[in-house]
Amino acid sequence: MSTWLLIEGGTVIDGTGAPAAPGTAVLIKDDRIVALGAAATREAVPRGESLEVLDVAGQTVMPGLIDVHCHVSFGESRTQEEQDLYTSVETRTLRSAWNVKKMLRAGVTSISNPGGSFNIGVALRDAIKDGLIEGPRMTSAGRFVSTMNGLGALYPTWIGVPDSSIGVLTNTLDEMRTEVRRQVKNGVDFIKVSDSPIGEFQAFLYEELRAITDLAHQMNRRVTIHARGSEELRAAVRAEMDWIMHGNFMTDQAVEELAASGIPLAPTLLLQLNVSEWGHLVGVPAVRQERAKRMLDHSYETMQRAHAAGVKFMAGTDTGFAVTPYGEWHGRELQALVEVCGLSPLEAIQAGTQHGALAMNRAGELGEITVGAIADVIVVAGDPLRDIKVLQHRDRIAHVILGGRRLVFDDDELLTRRPYNRAMTQALGDITQDLVFGTDSAPEVVDDDAFLDADAADLTRELMVRNAAGQHMESP
Repeated sequence: MSTWLLIEGGTVIDGTGAPAAPGTAVLIKDDRIVALGAAATREAVPRGESLEVLDVAGQTVMPGLIDVHCHVSFGESRTQEEQDLYTSVETRTLRSAWNVKKMLRAGVTSISNPGGSFNIGVALRDAIKDGLIEGPRMTSAGRFVSTMNGLGALYPTWIGVPDSSIGVLTNTLDEMRTEVRRQVKNGVDFIKVSDSPIGEFQAFLYEELRAITDLAHQMNRRVTIHARGSEELRAAVRAEMDWIMHGNFMTDQAVEELAASGIPLAPTLLLQLNVSEWGHLVGVPAVRQERAKRMLDHSYETMQRAHAAGVKFMAGTDTGFAVTPYGEWHGRELQALVEVCGLSPLEAIQAGTQHGALAMNRAGELGEITVGAIADVIVVAGDPLRDIKVLQHRDRIAHVILGGRRLVFDDDELLTRRPYNRAMTQALGDITQDLVFGTDSAPEVVDDDAFLDADAADLTRELMVRNAAGQHMESP
């Protein structure tokens, strides 16, 4: 016998970009939506079969959010070393399993994991699918495919790229193809390529990006790329990658080529937003906050041009860091799309629902309230078309329905933080004679990354100048 759920009295935002439909009923049979509006009635349910009725008058019914940029294995890390080195793969996996359920409570019913430690994402995806743990639907990449100059190779050459880190080093076409084959063998849904950290140069040759994409597509896998600068983004478009992350620094030419290709862009602004506005609350160094502000200033102008040109947007948050913890700020990305990128609330909701289905390999089935779609639905106590910020608040997510099943949460349990093992910090300053015997009352806190961050800040300024002029930057 089937299980039925009838949602009555709410205003439906179906995720397709269509106007909101007040007073529209939604009828769910097992895990699929089978009727809407006048056809969604109690009489449509066969006698004797189980029916639950939800009266949601005054509330909004919409697809569950799809966040295409959640790093499930990052463990809300505060340092790169913590993320890569100080916690065993077994412990990372268990704590990641604990964390994923937090995103469901925030109304996120599907996530795409663009890389991380070991093959944890693939294991969690399968555990969720098999019912071993509770969490959103998932697709997952493996470790970031990087060159020596890419985001996945962050340590000095004398350290290298540890097997426990989020990246894997590939510097030749043969190495890149071998890594694609390895990851496909290990069950990934897509390949994550990492170009330069902040777009300071193009770390992959076009021929390399083309080879990675062609092989992945041949093996029925999609490809995405971390690309902040114009040149790597343009190369990724030419290589026909499936979606692109960031795109902070795009010339008009890059915007035009991206729009013409139809390839979606996930700006993923939340990380920089949280760092720039609230980083001081948790000890983020001032220079990092300033760098984030500079990047955002340029990103907003870039995204407005992209929206005006017709670029398709997806919503992703870079959730997984201490500054973007699980289940906390997913809806804030939609707010950024509206307030600083120029999307309407309806367009932002479409970016955070229907458009994200591509990254879930379920386009046309997920992220929309249409007949035949998978019944991942949230009920919101409020109207996100009037106030998009309502989607950020857990207490305004009145119901979460995953595959036709209404979920119940223990909010106190989900508020518990379970961090990874922190880096082995011994002190935040130097015990000098001046400190002990002099007039200093407190140690000077030294930012070990200050010199690197200062360089990065200069690169950000130069990128802004370069893109404004439509020119290449000869060297970092």
